[in-house]
Amino acid sequence: MTESVECAVIGAGVVGLAVARKLAISGRETIILEGEDIIGAGTSSRNSEVIHAGIYYPKGSLKALTCVEGRKQLYDFCESHGIGYKKCGKLIVASTTEELETLREIERAALNNGVEDIQYLDRYEALKLEPELNCVGALLSPSTGIIDSHGLLLALQGDAEQAGAMIAFNCRVLQINYDSESLTIKVDQQDETTSYELRCRYLVNAAGLNAVSLAQTIPELKRDLIPEFYMTKGNYFSLSGKSPFSRLIYPIPHQKGGLGTHLTIDLAGQAKFGPDVEPIDQVNYEVDSNRSRSFYDAIRTYWPDLPDDALQPDYSGIRPKIRMANNAPQDFILSDQRQHGLPGLINLFGIESPGLTASLALADWVERIIDRSGSF
Repeated sequence: MTESVECAVIGAGVVGLAVARKLAISGRETIILEGEDIIGAGTSSRNSEVIHAGIYYPKGSLKALTCVEGRKQLYDFCESHGIGYKKCGKLIVASTTEELETLREIERAALNNGVEDIQYLDRYEALKLEPELNCVGALLSPSTGIIDSHGLLLALQGDAEQAGAMIAFNCRVLQINYDSESLTIKVDQQDETTSYELRCRYLVNAAGLNAVSLAQTIPELKRDLIPEFYMTKGNYFSLSGKSPFSRLIYPIPHQKGGLGTHLTIDLAGQAKFGPDVEPIDQVNYEVDSNRSRSFYDAIRTYWPDLPDDALQPDYSGIRPKIRMANNAPQDFILSDQRQHGLPGLINLFGIESPGLTASLALADWVERIIDRSGSF
């Protein structure tokens, strides 16, 4: 059996839903193919739930551009859709005098990216805001916040469906083929015994952890245009008892592949710490309680009074990391006809943090690509 649709989006995570919503609102017939039985089952539901300001990313990078624009859109979207959020602010702290120059470099990067409300604080100014903090200087990011990610996912789904988009759950994409007239997707309906084919004019691969492996099923796609994929797991530990901090606290980044073991709070005020960086070969969301040892040392650089035995395993998330052959700095990749020569195909690779913040802006980029491409 073969069905046809104008636009197919693979993945019902926050980016896939945002893309489908945008396409449906613009009047395009859209279907979302999701391998699980719920929305946001992967990376989108396993993160810090932070609305990032756009501070750390290289100037002009897709991460920087979409994070800064997406953050503004996301706050407006929360207001218009009744999604829980709080613009609580964030402190990036230097714990030693040797870290102060790095703090200034981060400040310059933020300003270059258009984060104009970033503020440099000396030790006494920072302690006025957070008396329990240990630091010699800090950056205050007032536009950083937290969000109810589940509420965001539901709102995106609601908008998409109201605009006519359809979601097919338990649909595992097996193969993607391209010809001169359309893209053909072979889909396995997991609750049935047969597979079917779906023909589409535009295909958006927003499959997160599976985006690279799906791209590898396309015979016509040159292998050197598909990045190397690897995964890192980030483990989180929650704090027993009340947090003494009202803002997010981030150390100076030291860990390769992450921003250090930072403190975030949820909308109920519960504090959690993480993520760390754990290389993995297979998807595994278990949190090893023994990893808390390194958490205590890292946290006490900025909160020396963290009590013993105050941390308990909470949850983990997995980042879809990518590496290109030229070892270019890691960035989001939106690969379309201009790169690979296949009309109608858009691959989204390496959409990790700040993907949630950038989701609405990434959807805008995808729509512009489709509008520019025209027909086959």
